[in-house]
Amino acid sequence: MASGFASSFWSSDYAGGLGVLFGKLQQGVQENQQILTIARMRADAEESYGNSLGNIGPATERISGGFTRDEGASVRKAYEGVRTEMEAAAQNHHKIASNIRELVVNPFGRWCEAHAARVQNSQDDLQARIKLHDRQADAVRKFRSQYYNKCRLVEDLEEEDKLAFQDPQSEAQSPKMKNIPTIKMSEPDEDNDPIDLGDETYQPEHIKKILTHMLENIKVGEVKVPILGVYQNVSTGADITEYIQKHMNATSVSYAERIGQDMVGAGFLRLVGNVGNTFANSSRMNYQWKPKVFQITGIAEKKKPLERVSSIMSSDSITVDSPVGTVQEYLAGWNPLNNQYPNETPAEKLRREAREADERYKSAVKKLDSLRCNLEEAMVDHLKFMERCELDRLKAIKAVILDFSGAISNVIPSLQSTVDKMMLFQETVQPLGDLRYLLENYRTGPFVPKVTTYENYYNSVDEQTFGVDLEARARSDRKRVPIIVTTILTFLDNHYPDLEGDEARRGIWLVDVPLASTHHLRSAINTGTSFPQDVLEKYDIPVVASVLKLYLLELPDSLVSSHVYEIVKTIYSTTATDASEETRVSVIQSTLGQLRLANIATLDAITTHFTRLIELTSADETYISALAHTLAPCILRPRQESSLTMNERYSYRLIRDLFAHKDAIFGELKRASTLSHSVSGSQRPRAISTDESNRRANFEERSRAIAAQRSPRGTSPAPSPRTHRRDRSSGGPETRFPVSVNTTSPTESRRNTTTTRNSLEVPGNVDSPVADGKGANGTTDSPQQEQPVPSSTRVPLPRKHAGSLTRNTGKRDSASSLRGDAAEAPRGVTLEDKPMDD
Repeated sequence: MASGFASSFWSSDYAGGLGVLFGKLQQGVQENQQILTIARMRADAEESYGNSLGNIGPATERISGGFTRDEGASVRKAYEGVRTEMEAAAQNHHKIASNIRELVVNPFGRWCEAHAARVQNSQDDLQARIKLHDRQADAVRKFRSQYYNKCRLVEDLEEEDKLAFQDPQSEAQSPKMKNIPTIKMSEPDEDNDPIDLGDETYQPEHIKKILTHMLENIKVGEVKVPILGVYQNVSTGADITEYIQKHMNATSVSYAERIGQDMVGAGFLRLVGNVGNTFANSSRMNYQWKPKVFQITGIAEKKKPLERVSSIMSSDSITVDSPVGTVQEYLAGWNPLNNQYPNETPAEKLRREAREADERYKSAVKKLDSLRCNLEEAMVDHLKFMERCELDRLKAIKAVILDFSGAISNVIPSLQSTVDKMMLFQETVQPLGDLRYLLENYRTGPFVPKVTTYENYYNSVDEQTFGVDLEARARSDRKRVPIIVTTILTFLDNHYPDLEGDEARRGIWLVDVPLASTHHLRSAINTGTSFPQDVLEKYDIPVVASVLKLYLLELPDSLVSSHVYEIVKTIYSTTATDASEETRVSVIQSTLGQLRLANIATLDAITTHFTRLIELTSADETYISALAHTLAPCILRPRQESSLTMNERYSYRLIRDLFAHKDAIFGELKRASTLSHSVSGSQRPRAISTDESNRRANFEERSRAIAAQRSPRGTSPAPSPRTHRRDRSSGGPETRFPVSVNTTSPTESRRNTTTTRNSLEVPGNVDSPVADGKGANGTTDSPQQEQPVPSSTRVPLPRKHAGSLTRNTGKRDSASSLRGDAAEAPRGVTLEDKPMDD
C-alpha cells in the first residue's frame, strides 16, 4: 500500500489513529476560517478606508475660507490635486474590496462549508462503524463465555452419569480413556404416524402439503412481547381460523378452533404472550409456528434470537447480536405450560442449550468478522478521500492567497499612479514662492511697536526714554542728540576694534536678535536719565545695536517725520528718472531742512556712524543694500501703513542716498543753518512740532533760557558775542554733531578723556574736553569772539573742511582705521551742543 493516509493512521482499536487524523482535519477547517476571516476583514477594511477617503473631500469643503481664497498660490493647486487623488484612491480601495469579495470571500467561503461537511460526514460514519464493531466484539466475548459455561455443565453432567451407572469391576478390568464429550446435533425423528386434525386423520405426506400451503397463505410475522422480546414466525388466531374454514372445510368457528387446538397439541403451534396453550379465534391471540413445521415443509425458518427492543443498534441495516442473559433464560423457562420442548430431561436441555450457545457464538464471530472487514474497507476509502480533501484544501489556500494578492495588485498601478501624481504635486509646491505670495498679498505692516508712555501732568519726561518724542527727550537731556543715541554709538565705536574681522563688525546690525534680549536691555536703560556704559557691557554687541533700532522704532514719529513721506515719495517717483542726481540731492536737502533740529542732528549722527562703518570695513553692495533695508523702517515710516505703502521702497532709497551723499546733504544743511543764524537769528521759520503735549515744557524751557541770558553767569557755553566764525561752532566738544577724524585708539580714548575721539565715535560724552585749548578740528581757537546766536530749530552748521573722512592710500584694515594714525593731522568740522533756548 502506498504511503499516505490509508497506511498511516491505523491503531489496534481503530479509533486512536482516526482521532489524530480528524483532529488535524478539524484544525484545517479552522485554518480555512482564519484565512476567510482575513480576506473578509480586509475587504471590510478596504471598503471602510475607501469610505473614509471619500469623506475627505466633502469634509474639507465644509471648512469655510482656506484655499478658496487664494487663486495663485502653488500650494492650492497641489491641494486640489491631492484632494482629487484622494477621491481616485477611494474608488481604487472600493474596487479592491469588491475584488476580494468576488475572487476570495464568496467562492472560498462556499468551498470551506462543503469541506467542513465532508470531513464531518466521514468522521461520523467511521465513528458509527467503530462503535458497531466494538459492540459486536463485546457480544462475541459474551457469547463465547456463555458457550464455554454450557459446555462445562454438559461435561460435568456426563461425568456424573458415567460414575453413577458404571460397574466398578468392568471399569477396573477394561479401563477406558475418558471420552471427551462432544456436542452433536440430534436429527429430528421423523414421525410417520398419522395425525388427527378434527374429525379427519391425515398422513404425513398430506400434513406436509397442508402445512406448506398454510405457511404460504397465512400471514406470518413477528410479535413484540414486553420483557420477553420479539417472537418470529407468528400468526394470529383469527388468520389461522379463517384459513381452516376456507381450505379445510370447517363448517363452524368452533370446529375450526378444534382443528387449531389439535395443531397446538401436535406440536405445530404454540401460544406466545399469554399463559396456557389454548387455541382461540382471536386477533389478539398470537401463535408461533414451531421449528417442527419448517422441518416438515422444508421452508426456511426466520430465526432471530430473543432480545430486548432497546438492545438493537443499527448502522447501514446491520444489527449487533445481543447475548441472552440469566434474566432472559429465567423468563424463557418461566412458563412451564409454554415449553417448546416438553418431556425434555435436564441432560437433554443442557445439551440443547450448549448447541444453541455454540450456534450463537459462531454466528456472532462471523458477524464480527464481517463488521471488521466492512470497517477496514470504509476506513481505507475514507482515509483516501480525506487525503484528497486535505490536499485540495492546501491547494485552495494557495489559490486563495494568489487571488487575494491579485485582487490587491490589480489596483496597484492605479495606486502607483496616484502616488506619482501626488509626488508631482509636492514638486510643484514652492514654499518660498507661496510665503512670498502670502507676504505680498496679506501682510498688514512691519514691526513698529506703539508705546503707551506715562503722561505727566507737568509734561515731564524724566522717567522714561523709549516712546518719548525725540525733541522732548533731547530737550530733557539738554542735548541736540538724545543721550541714549550718543551713548550707544560711542559704545559701539569703542567695541568695533574688539571684534575679529570686518565681517563681524558689519554683521552686528544684521543679526536677528531675540526680542526678549532686546527688551531686557531696554528695561535696564529705560530710566529717562543717562546711564553708564557699564550697563551695556553686560550684553552682546548685537543686542546693543538692536536696542538702538528698537528705540528708533518706538518713537512716536519716525526720525524723518512722516509728514514729509509724501514729499520723499514725490522725489523718487518723479525726479528719479527725469532729474539729475544733483537735483535729487538738492531736493532731499530742502526736504530734510523742514525737520526739527533734534531730528536733523540725530539723523546726521546715525548716518555718519554708518557711512564710516561702510567705508572703514570696505562693505560691498550686498551689505549696504541689506543694511538699508534693515534701517528703512527706523528712519522713515508713512503716517498710515497700507497695502500700497508696504510695497514702497522710498525709505530704502532715501537711506541709500544718505549713505552715498551724506557730505553733500548734511554739509549744505549745516551751511544753510549757519547763514540763517548769522543773518536772521531766530527769525528762521522752525519746523512745526506736532507734539502738543510738550507745550508746557517748551514754555518752561523758554523761561529758563531768558532768565539765563539775563544772568551775569549764564549756563550757555556760547563764546563772546563780539565775534562770530562761520567755519566752526563755539563751545566745548561735548555732543558734537559731525564727527572728526580720530587721532587715538578707542582704548586710549576710554582711559584718557583729554584725547580726541575715534573716527567712528559719536559725540555725546560731556566729560571729554578739548586738549590744549584746541577745537575739535585740531585748530587753535581764535581770539575773536562770536556773536551770541539765539537757539532755533535749525542747527548752526558751519562749512565743513574737505578731508575730514580721508583714508590712507596704503593697504590697511578697518581695525587700523578705527585706531587711527597718530601722524595724521585731524581735520574736520565740529559742532557742539549748547543749552537749547526755545
